[in-house]
Amino acid sequence: MSVLARRTAITVFLAFAFAYFFSALVRAITATLSPALTQEFALSAQELGLLAGGYFLGFSATQLPLGTWLDRHGPKKVILSFLLIAVAGCIAFSMATSFPALLAARVLCGVGVSACLMAPLTGFRRWLDPTAQLRANSWMLMTGSFGMVASTLPVQWLLPVAGWRPLFWGLAILMGVAMALIAWKVPAWQAAPHDAGRKPGSYADVWAHPYFRRMTPIGFCNYGGMIAMQTLWAGPWLVRVAGYAPADAAGGLFTINLSMLATFWCWGMLSPWLARRGLTIERLIAWGQPFSLAALAIIIAAGPAAGVAALAAYCVLSTVGSLAQPAVGMVFPQAQAGRALSAYNLVVFGGVFIVQWGIGLLLDGFAAAGLDEIASFRAALGVFLACCVASYGYFMLARPDNVRS
Repeated sequence: MSVLARRTAITVFLAFAFAYFFSALVRAITATLSPALTQEFALSAQELGLLAGGYFLGFSATQLPLGTWLDRHGPKKVILSFLLIAVAGCIAFSMATSFPALLAARVLCGVGVSACLMAPLTGFRRWLDPTAQLRANSWMLMTGSFGMVASTLPVQWLLPVAGWRPLFWGLAILMGVAMALIAWKVPAWQAAPHDAGRKPGSYADVWAHPYFRRMTPIGFCNYGGMIAMQTLWAGPWLVRVAGYAPADAAGGLFTINLSMLATFWCWGMLSPWLARRGLTIERLIAWGQPFSLAALAIIIAAGPAAGVAALAAYCVLSTVGSLAQPAVGMVFPQAQAGRALSAYNLVVFGGVFIVQWGIGLLLDGFAAAGLDEIASFRAALGVFLACCVASYGYFMLARPDNVRS
């Protein structure tokens, strides 16, 4: 399939972006709803972490078959099938009356939206030139930040008016609209010819690739962990450590996500310019990642004094890790792009699930050991920081041949 004309490419991008907006909103909404859900269902920190992570559990469980289906059937058919599950998950969440039902619906939502980023990225690998792929990837993530912004103050404002259950009915309807747009605007898919008559390869080829292995720890811990903080633990930190009221915390999350939105827009503008000047993605990650580690260390050291500005700085500085995803996709041939991208997405969102749940487990564990709430948060984030430093160290110490071909 040839590269799309500019006008067609923009239309296709917008159709996919509309769906990804709601995917990101559903992903991040638990941070804003956490006070209401904790009160209504009497959730512990561990249960809250598991509930938020349930989205990523369902999301991660589909990534490997998803990659094969994307390569075989194309983005359009796959995302339409998955969004039907997302609609069902939103309806089930709105009707849940117990924690197990809430968790099951959350997992179902994760399954349903799990193609909302991988489907467009697989299509972009075929439909856009390499420079445009970097820009489209960053701007798709920017669209996700729009969804996360919408999950903060707008949701907080709607809660007293409508309650959280009708919000999920509305999300189900809007996802149906997204399905209609994709069915209308996204082109059909034709299987790509394999390079030199070779077989398309398997996930074993993806996992064994040295470049993929080099990027795995920072994707899992550093970038996935940042998403875990942004989409869940930033809210409880602001309320339970920094002393914000729930409404003020929602405003803080709004600011954090707005900062992320602006950052991804900048990456979309700058990535092609940086690439033309020889600043590789590997070099940008090597230079940029230490700043995010320093920001996290400052948050831990400052404790209650670390508010919205500190959390926003940490999240913004961590976005350099997002550049690894399109780089991984471009290493592999078009016929294997869906597998490569989905495998790396599994790494990232597996990390989100583990960090979200793991921080909850650590908080309960440190509290049981006698630490107060603020000390428990600082200790839990200290363990997380140590893991991030180790992941960055692996990236830097990888063998010289662990480079992008």
